[in-house]
Amino acid sequence: MYAILDIETTGGKFNEEGITEIAIHKFDGHQVVDKFISLVNPEKPIQPFVVNLTGINNKMLRTAPKFHEVAKRIVEITDSTVLVAHNAQFDYRILRTEFRRLGYNFERKTLCTVDLSKKLIPEAESHSLGKLVRSLGIPVSDRHRANGDALATLKLFKVLLSKDSDKEILKGIIRDKEHGELSDRQLDIVESLPSETGVYYMHDKDGEILYLGKSSNIKKRVNQHFTNGGKKSRQLQKATKKVSFEKTGSDLAALLKENEELRRNKPKYNSRPPRKNFSYIVKTVDNDNGYKQLVAEKSSLRKDAFATFNSLAGAKNFIFKVTKDFELCPKLNGISEAKQSCSSYENGECKGACINQESAETYNKRVLEVLDTYSINQKNIVIVDKGREIGEYIAFLIKKGLFQGFGYYDLNHQINNLNILESIITPMNGNENATHIIETYLRKRRVHKIMELDK
Repeated sequence: MYAILDIETTGGKFNEEGITEIAIHKFDGHQVVDKFISLVNPEKPIQPFVVNLTGINNKMLRTAPKFHEVAKRIVEITDSTVLVAHNAQFDYRILRTEFRRLGYNFERKTLCTVDLSKKLIPEAESHSLGKLVRSLGIPVSDRHRANGDALATLKLFKVLLSKDSDKEILKGIIRDKEHGELSDRQLDIVESLPSETGVYYMHDKDGEILYLGKSSNIKKRVNQHFTNGGKKSRQLQKATKKVSFEKTGSDLAALLKENEELRRNKPKYNSRPPRKNFSYIVKTVDNDNGYKQLVAEKSSLRKDAFATFNSLAGAKNFIFKVTKDFELCPKLNGISEAKQSCSSYENGECKGACINQESAETYNKRVLEVLDTYSINQKNIVIVDKGREIGEYIAFLIKKGLFQGFGYYDLNHQINNLNILESIITPMNGNENATHIIETYLRKRRVHKIMELDK
């Protein structure tokens, strides 16, 4: 649990500043579950430059509550949370100073989005809050007011969490907490998990990932882990001290995250992923008359492949489908075993490629249409799918046929501007396995839309 925090102060000498406004959004890693926003009477004058910067003046604060009147609420909303702020050292110091004046020792773990962004978005020209969120296309209102900056920090933190593929943020937090043996009640943590699409992580007492997987129903899948029999399942159940998750909204995003993070994290209880996710391909071969025919064969080499598959049956079913959908020759593609003309020719439905009724050039254009429809080879596109909540979308960026990564957005200009799009994308490994996952998904499922990038 996180407490996204921003504080505005009077300015002045170090450790003599007073709080003029505070905003805290309690964030469970997926949504805001509580918030507290208030002006605060600092009982001292505000520096003129601060008035010009924030718009908060002494008159506005005369009837505002004093810090001791809001202190209890701050303690309650931040209890058992990690404080997250842009330049967290400043906000945390101010809070501790105010509590110290009340004789209370206020202690919380902290995360600084300045430090995190330097690590996860090193290419940013500036890591100041205003310039950083602007480069990511994050809308900001009420800049230099506590709630405006807290909301901007919250949206930035969501981007940073999604970019943290090695899960260093989460591991660090879990590692620093004390864990005992799981009780029956703790095993029921499954009840707090969402029945939604995403990736889940099963951790040991040190925060290390023991097992990760994807599911369209996280709650149901984790429940199966806790109830499965077998020696390995019981070992995993005993070693698991916490289950965390990331909602993806899109099944494609869950598949790609699982593929990427299995190879990055190498969890102890996951089976070792295969070097290649496919073992069969469909390719084109020109016959003696120059007509392209589709051939399925066992291979883990994508070069020259039309499409990749996990099984021979899947490859043959694909050939059968596209032969029908694109009016290709069933005899040429091995579907009809007729020695001369096939039944499609005899009833007048065949284009006649198998006996040269149609030119190879014309026929082959339809074959290439199949490639254009089902392959991302050499394409510059953005695949858009549903996001994690209403109004949010996910964009998968593909350049020259290679998957670059994905990111979430809620404003059209974030994907219509390539620079902004690339800044919100979490980079991922665009290898043959990722290509196989994407093309397989597009063959079977519909997405919101596919946009071509300007060349």
